Amino acid sequence: MADDLGYGDIGCYGSQTIHTPNLDRLASEGMKFNDYHSNGAVCSPTRAALITGKYQQRVGIEGVITAAHHRNVGLDLKEITMAEALKKAGYITGMFGKWHLGYPEKYNPVHQGFDEFRGYVAGNIDYFSHIDQEGYFDWWKNTVLEDDKGYSTDLLTNYGIDFINRHKNEPFFLYLPYEVPHYPYQGRHIKPFRKVGVKAAHNKTIQEDSIPGIYKEMIEVMDEDIGRIIRALKNAHISENTLVFFCSDNGGVKKYGKHNKPLRGWKAQLYEGGHRVPAIAWWPGKIPAGTRTDETILSMDIFPTLINIAGRTPPEGLDGISFKNVLLQNGNMPDRSLFWRFHHVKAIRHGDWKLIIQETKTAQNKIELYNLKDDLSEINNLADKKTDLVIMLQEKLNKWEKEVTKEVMILSQ
Repeated sequence: MADDLGYGDIGCYGSQTIHTPNLDRLASEGMKFNDYHSNGAVCSPTRAALITGKYQQRVGIEGVITAAHHRNVGLDLKEITMAEALKKAGYITGMFGKWHLGYPEKYNPVHQGFDEFRGYVAGNIDYFSHIDQEGYFDWWKNTVLEDDKGYSTDLLTNYGIDFINRHKNEPFFLYLPYEVPHYPYQGRHIKPFRKVGVKAAHNKTIQEDSIPGIYKEMIEVMDEDIGRIIRALKNAHISENTLVFFCSDNGGVKKYGKHNKPLRGWKAQLYEGGHRVPAIAWWPGKIPAGTRTDETILSMDIFPTLINIAGRTPPEGLDGISFKNVLLQNGNMPDRSLFWRFHHVKAIRHGDWKLIIQETKTAQNKIELYNLKDDLSEINNLADKKTDLVIMLQEKLNKWEKEVTKEVMILSQ
């Protein structure tokens, strides 16, 4: 999983400047998703939905767990995670990368179903010094802080390859959430000015006019490392017995991620550019090469899908729905309404229609209705012309809100 990767940030999704031959090859040899969405428009909510198979509101993580203000909270240990379910199904589980679901040691991934963890628990760190933006060192080996010299993208890939080689003869689940292309904008050869954290690296090391080039390099390095992962699977002779799924946690950022086109909006917004992101599935011999799907899939659907593929029944109470049939037979998802909420904005997707409601300080909310089939860029607001549809969708949205919101939210800002 990439971090803040925009819809058009890789070649097979239209980029003419960022070269991603390995991801492009996975798409040409597997399935490309045209309508895949992150559950959230920012980091922590999507990761909560991914790991639990539920709407993030239901598990109390609707906003970002920040280094400055939320150092004592995390994902409730009572939640059944994807790693715990796969571990119960007989899989060795490993995670290398960004957690962002709790800073305290008690919320560490090894207490949430992962046998092994290397990486960081913050939202972002310096790629070289591994210090977060509040000045805390943040590079873990399971529950112990332990540094490992190097560029974080390469280190996480090294851990992943080692995990594959050690467990190639048994069922395994490997979760690799990269930092790329989240700030600080640092390429493989751009080192921090001094070891005082992301703020120094972001503000002093790199000139503003150099960031687009570094942004490009960061994604291309990730693509190179994903190629290394695929080669490791092939060298271990297990590629035909391994499903690889790639996605992003939310859309690209406004300032530097200028590749969300043709989508409107950016990270932290509920227009399509905030949550419609690239996704690719690759499984030689199982997923036909060159398959494309327009089925609408969310992050929370990955949990039940992997459990189904592992031959087990997903736990009760999940909001996600398995798309195993989409992967293996290019089938269809059942009809359903899908929901997003972040800060003062909420949205519902029902078929081709999307309703966005923005709460304002005035008595009247801003209401937008778009037909995504005809208007993917969300330009033509049809709310005034489709009042009955607006009322119906608003009722569904209100019902959903009442169902999923925990009585006590861990955080909502």
